[in-house]
Amino acid sequence: MESHIVDITPENAQTLLIEESLNRPVMVCFWAEWCNSCKSLLPIVERLANEYDGAFLLAKVDAEADRMIAGQFGVQSLPTVMIMKDGQPVDGFPGAQPETEIRKLLE
Repeated sequence: MESHIVDITPENAQTLLIEESLNRPVMVCFWAEWCNSCKSLLPIVERLANEYDGAFLLAKVDAEADRMIAGQFGVQSLPTVMIMKDGQPVDGFPGAQPETEIRKLLE
């Protein structure tokens, strides 16, 4: 696993979502196995994470397995993407978006 793509667990959430966002933007992607639009979104954000080569951290949260984390972020629908900066969510979007929109969000 690349260091710029991580799976979030209750054990590493504080470090990777909050503390890491003080160093670089963290793109948090909430998804679930049953979610078809998640399956189309994940490969796009993973490819962007590799392309940006560590300019941001992609943090994937399985919202089914970690309902508490999804709840703390107020996730209403899947997929949901949030950008964390300086410990706070600063931007994001619900639902799958085309790659061009995700690139605009990153810039």
